[in-house]
Amino acid sequence: MPDLVQYITPQYPDPEEKIAEWARSFLDDDAPSPTFAILSRITHAIRKQFKYRRRHEHGTQAPFDTLQWGTGTCRDYALFMIEALRRLGIAARFVSGYIFVPEDIAQHHVGGGATHAWVQVYLPSAGWIEFDPTNGIVGTRDLIRVAVARDPRQAIPLHGIYIGTQDAFEVMDVSIRVVSDEERSGEELEAEAL
Repeated sequence: MPDLVQYITPQYPDPEEKIAEWARSFLDDDAPSPTFAILSRITHAIRKQFKYRRRHEHGTQAPFDTLQWGTGTCRDYALFMIEALRRLGIAARFVSGYIFVPEDIAQHHVGGGATHAWVQVYLPSAGWIEFDPTNGIVGTRDLIRVAVARDPRQAIPLHGIYIGTQDAFEVMDVSIRVVSDEERSGEELEAEAL
């Protein structure tokens, strides 16, 4: 428990207890609520109830704003889910990485080709389990972890500096393509082996 306290304690304000109220709506009133069922329902509810909105501003929006506006990015959804779970006493943390989007399900997944964010939840009998509220994914299928943190501000994306003349280049574009081993060519695999 001492190791989990930081992942159970809410970090953001919840004016009028709206996030807590939203989270409690997934509990069964008449019987004990199985934790995994609650987590699955919350994951799928965020995907269905909120509208995904790509934005390029740094940082995450406040969880209360995500609830109030009903929109956000993957990082906003992850932070909102974390704060909702913490209000239920469930340990949750922020994950940043990439998502593998196979061609046959590309129309159903959001976040391919860029960094992606989701949630890890601690279940005493199973350890840390992945939940992606943006795509409704439960488990690690297609999720590639790069950073795990208590708060998104601790999962700083890769960054760097350029030292040189201003006229060295006008623009720099970075793109990411996550592929399965089956999609990689023999030459790429041989180069890696060297």
